[in-house]
Amino acid sequence: MSYAAYKMMHPPTGIENCASGFITQCSADFVPQIPTIQPDELESDWPSTRSIGPVPNLVVSAANVLEVYVVRVQDDGSRDSKASTEIKRGGLMAGVSGASLELVCDYRLHGNVETMAILSIGGGDGGRRRDSIILTFEDAKIAALEFDDSIHGLRTSSMHCFEGPEWFHLKRGRESFARGPLVKVDPQGRCGGVLVYGLQMIILKAAQAGAGLVGDDEAFGSEGAISARIESSYIINLRDLDMKHVKDFIFLHGYIEPVMVILQEREITWAGRVSWKHHTCRLSALSISTSLKQHPLIWSAVNLPHDAYKLLAVPSPIGGVLVICANTIHYHSQSASCILALNNYAVPVDSSQEMPRASFNVELDAANATWLSSDVAMLSTKTGELLLLMLVYDGRLKLALSSSYAPVLGVVKRLDLSKSKASVLTSGITTVGNSFFFLGSFLGDSLLVQFTYGMGSSMLSSGLKEEVGDIEGDAPTAKRLRRSPSDVFQDLVNGEELSLYGSTPSNAESSQKTFSFAVRDSLINIGPLKDFSYGLRINADPNAVGIAKQSNYELVCCSGHGKNGALCVLQQSIRPETITEVELPGCKGMWTVYHKSTRSHNPDSSKIASEDDEYHAYLIISLEARTMVLETADLLGEVTESVDYYVQGSTIAAGNLFGRRRVVQVYGRGARILDGAFMTQDLSFGASNSDSTTGSDSSTVASVSIADPYVLLRMTDGSIQLLVGDTSTCTVSVSIPPVFDSSKKPVSACTLYHDKGPEPWLRKASTDAWLSTGIGEAIDGSDNSPHDQGDIYCVVCYESGDLEIFDVPNFSSVFSVEKMSGKNNLIDTIMRKDSAEEGRKVNTQNMNVVELAMQRWSGQHSRPFLFAILSDGTILCYHAYLFEGQETASRIDSSGQNSVNLSSISASRLRNLRFVRVSLDTYAREENSTGNYYNKRITIFKNVGGHQGLFLSGSRPTWFMVFRERLRVHPQLCDGSIVAFTVLHNVNCNHGLIYVTSQGLLKICQLPSATSYDNYWPVQKIPLKGTPHQVTYFAEKNLYPLIVSVPVLKPLSHVLSSLVDQEAGHQIEHDNVSSDDTYTVDEFEVRILEPEKSGAPWQTRATIPMQNLENALTVRVVTLFNTTTKENETLLAIGTAYLQGEDVAGRGRVLLFSVGRNTDNNPQNLISEVYSKELKGAISALASLQGHLLIASGPKIILHKWNGTELNGVAFFDVPPLYVVSLNTVKNFILLGDIHKSIYFLSWKEQGAQLNLLAKDFGALDCLATEFLIDGSTLSLMVSDEQKNIQVFYYAPKMSESWKGQKLLSRAEFHVGSRVSKFLRLQMLPTTDTLGSDKTNRFALLFGTLDGSMGCIAPLDELTFRRLQSLQKKLVDAVSHVAGLNPRSFRQFRANGKAHKPGPDSIVDCELLCHYEMLALEEQLEIAHQIGTTRQQILSNLNDLSLGTSFL
Repeated sequence: MSYAAYKMMHPPTGIENCASGFITQCSADFVPQIPTIQPDELESDWPSTRSIGPVPNLVVSAANVLEVYVVRVQDDGSRDSKASTEIKRGGLMAGVSGASLELVCDYRLHGNVETMAILSIGGGDGGRRRDSIILTFEDAKIAALEFDDSIHGLRTSSMHCFEGPEWFHLKRGRESFARGPLVKVDPQGRCGGVLVYGLQMIILKAAQAGAGLVGDDEAFGSEGAISARIESSYIINLRDLDMKHVKDFIFLHGYIEPVMVILQEREITWAGRVSWKHHTCRLSALSISTSLKQHPLIWSAVNLPHDAYKLLAVPSPIGGVLVICANTIHYHSQSASCILALNNYAVPVDSSQEMPRASFNVELDAANATWLSSDVAMLSTKTGELLLLMLVYDGRLKLALSSSYAPVLGVVKRLDLSKSKASVLTSGITTVGNSFFFLGSFLGDSLLVQFTYGMGSSMLSSGLKEEVGDIEGDAPTAKRLRRSPSDVFQDLVNGEELSLYGSTPSNAESSQKTFSFAVRDSLINIGPLKDFSYGLRINADPNAVGIAKQSNYELVCCSGHGKNGALCVLQQSIRPETITEVELPGCKGMWTVYHKSTRSHNPDSSKIASEDDEYHAYLIISLEARTMVLETADLLGEVTESVDYYVQGSTIAAGNLFGRRRVVQVYGRGARILDGAFMTQDLSFGASNSDSTTGSDSSTVASVSIADPYVLLRMTDGSIQLLVGDTSTCTVSVSIPPVFDSSKKPVSACTLYHDKGPEPWLRKASTDAWLSTGIGEAIDGSDNSPHDQGDIYCVVCYESGDLEIFDVPNFSSVFSVEKMSGKNNLIDTIMRKDSAEEGRKVNTQNMNVVELAMQRWSGQHSRPFLFAILSDGTILCYHAYLFEGQETASRIDSSGQNSVNLSSISASRLRNLRFVRVSLDTYAREENSTGNYYNKRITIFKNVGGHQGLFLSGSRPTWFMVFRERLRVHPQLCDGSIVAFTVLHNVNCNHGLIYVTSQGLLKICQLPSATSYDNYWPVQKIPLKGTPHQVTYFAEKNLYPLIVSVPVLKPLSHVLSSLVDQEAGHQIEHDNVSSDDTYTVDEFEVRILEPEKSGAPWQTRATIPMQNLENALTVRVVTLFNTTTKENETLLAIGTAYLQGEDVAGRGRVLLFSVGRNTDNNPQNLISEVYSKELKGAISALASLQGHLLIASGPKIILHKWNGTELNGVAFFDVPPLYVVSLNTVKNFILLGDIHKSIYFLSWKEQGAQLNLLAKDFGALDCLATEFLIDGSTLSLMVSDEQKNIQVFYYAPKMSESWKGQKLLSRAEFHVGSRVSKFLRLQMLPTTDTLGSDKTNRFALLFGTLDGSMGCIAPLDELTFRRLQSLQKKLVDAVSHVAGLNPRSFRQFRANGKAHKPGPDSIVDCELLCHYEMLALEEQLEIAHQIGTTRQQILSNLNDLSLGTSFL
């Protein structure tokens, strides 16, 4: 492998930062929700019904992924009949039946987000201003982003960089820092602070209202929202203020000038010195004057514990700051302070002082916190428990008396801590509005939770007790608690009613606060991926060949931690479960249609509600020369002879009209309308204009689009015909729209779009939106058609590349775009300034749009998607959005000589409609065959297994599913090419599907129900209630042995006595250990899991427990050569280590198990121990090498041979100086990685029975994973390290710089941005250009990382590499990168201050190359021309890379 490509296949999912703010809309945009209280409600004695209020956006980041969500709240469904039928997740609470997260925009940045803050606008301008996102990146980069309505995305408003030669003095000679930049923002939005390089504080001064960038305010106009912006920045050197070790800082509430409180440690202490030096931290409050650049100290507090690590600013009206320590919580303000001890380890400053104690013991190191109300903070501990901290303060009377003066800060008298629910282990919490909070998690699924609190005892009177339940995201639906507002909030431990007393004791009864929670939504996380193995799926097909064979496999991953530990079963491609299959050669298309003879003319609401559950009546199959009709009752029976369908030739399309009362069938020269099996009308096309018979005879129907009651036909000569249905008589008539009759512009693709729903979405896009909705309702009322008929539009693409949208049936143009192909934003031509776009005419005539589809799926706030397939197989996807620009009216009037006709047609134009391009970089496009017959490939489905989206047939069949207004792209490889697809819902196939493969197999299937598709790859999570560490695959029995550790509480005295070295006989003095102290110990076991048939939970077939204080470190399936029987045996090998503290010499065991024939289902007989031996040192890695067992035991590796009863050492090598983290073998070569000393390359010689060191890397490197990379006949060594890099080494003893072969030479290096924990070597699949070449023995490395991302490193040949590398250099400048980040600097090797000689740059970055397809077509051709190649060649190379690495 001389050259390679890095490809991210599954972006990271472990959320590291979360924040909330009004990014996409201002707080004033919300309509206040008035809670509707019926008089007969049970909760009428509830004192305070809080309205939900404005809900801000949620912004989350996972490694280099940034996502902005909007929270959609469904209120109690009294008005919306459809919503009330299903109770949403979490039940009904505070008038809200459900809430969900909907994606606004997401970006993959060229840099990992370190910390994030929201710069909000304080002040009383009525909430007309928006907030901005401030991101910080490694070393000292800061970017401010704001939401731009005109492009429906984020744009960078300012960038601040404090790196490079002119800022070297900030580092003060240090090279490595414990953490990246930390950003915090003043709550009133006056300034922000970023702590970089340990002791440099950068102050970001916010721009005053209305002082934005020059020339920018005009674009927004007077009513447009202006986002918060940063005006300037300057640096405060905290070393000059005599600060040494800053731990945290925060801005306080309620001061006239911004006040920053800094938590710092004067002299550092450590665990061994705590008994002498324990209160080493202090607080300093600085008043920041951004105009004078001064920062006087206004108050300080000393003698805080050494383990203080976090500050929390208390909101107004109380003010002040909370200091969170591991064993205590402190409150400090200018005038008062108080303390709360959390456990027995809390030490007072002097022994005489008595500290108030919490009612239970808890440790608060590594906690996260947020404010639920102004005096209640919620803390999330390291075990996932939620605690509520109440500030009891005495300030209400003073506040009332001193209203004329400045408000007196409330004096906090004491802190109350109480237990709440258990939940996910969090990496961050943020409150979203006044009724939601979001638990962001790196170790489990992140949750959106609604909370409500009531005051007083009347809540308890209704007597509704809530079941004790955790806030867990992955609970099955049956177990989710239906919570109601008056539920009593229960303590998990002893079931007592939980109340937080928040006032003076005299009226304690009336102002008790009781909280209730309801989980509303969750975001899937598959990280941290500690290990994975590659095994066969349950429904694998043994006869599959080629690329279809890959979907036989799945990845079983160890992910999560503690109680969030789970096995994630990942599959890159969907494999439907087959119900039945039959041979059906020569199929061209399939359709299922509904029919009910007794359908009423005007369906009432109950019918509409059950429309989704109606069974299909007929299945129409179009063959090459005939059409088959099947009845879809209990059995599929052919009724072709007994129905009036056109069966003498192939069908072009079929569907329902007139509210499913009729079926329309369109064939090449005509159409039929049928009522069930009987024809009611027959039409024929083409013969109408008989004067030009020669031309018309050859013109047949090419494509059809049906939108009740219209049918749009495109003929083979490019003309358009429309069938218009009459709902009263259920007949249709042919009309040729005049706009197409006269224009004679050939149409390359067209489709009808039905804008359904009670409030059609596109009506909001025209300027007279308020007018049209009123008229529309009036018309609907007088006509007896159903009320939610909606509007119908016709979307047309011409062969010139222009796109136009007409309304039906008038066919007046409402939207048009010139040359749509590949633009990132589609804007109505009237709205565009006449820019010099006609500058260069590029030859793009062969890029036609061959198929169009536009669809808006169900959902209250959903927006339409527009799909276009180009003739070269590229798929363009656009998402509609609204933008009301200020310049609308003036633009139309000032358009010069043709202003008259423009203004007359402009009234109904969708001038606020715009489309933003959606990236589909996971989709590998197919090369289209150059045939004139184009098969329709897009099939839209509303409900397949409860999901909605579209299916794309063809040689690369793909599912596009819509979740949270985002497209999830999942390929389906298992059957190769698919020629026809349709949905089927009947008795035996509930919301299933039918498809026909190109081999002529018809399959009736359902989607696997246990799999979750709202992820980058389909995933099934199997909860383990423990931490999984390592997994391996036992192929013969299809079993997965897995190391799991479960935390167990043990008495401290018991733990201490077992740590004693038994031989020496020491005794530990037990005088300071009380009897009830407990300590958490991890208990390890190896579980043998067997996958069940799809959907069922996996069964634990057997468990191998470890001994007391013994940790299982590695489990591997090894093949050993039995020297007695002269046969190979496949055994399960386990390596362990005893953890007995630093006074006892380390030792471990190696265990060998045989997996027997499990016939009688007795788990005891499944596995039997065949060998066990204790060795010196921890057994951290095992591998089989040519029938021998290689064991890494402490500081040496030993090779053993197996004689059936015991292992005998045959060779050893004292190679790893410290500890082996990974061990790989190929033939007789060994690669091992050491935890600090990089990699070693050894060989085993059978004849001399010796292990030889061939070469090693002399640098210091903290390895995480290693693997061999094979490309043809070259062998390379891959290693990943703690600094998120990967390096490729090679062994070249003939090169002079390798010091006669002692030193491994660097072949490539690359910064991944995530810690790679495991490599897996997989053979690359053959693609078009590799079939004839010698590169069949070519392997790629699939890897998993600790933040939940997966990717691969794939070898490239030199020609492809040079082409892609020159393209990459062009794209660095050609693409505008979000937050202004430079992709080249992101991919530089990070040495973190260690000496490192830069290696060659021979890995291309597909994360940057995937931007090429998102460029406009002209730019793509231009860049390809500049680097001396063609667009087709580049896309073909990228496509081959995708195909060659579709492993799952």
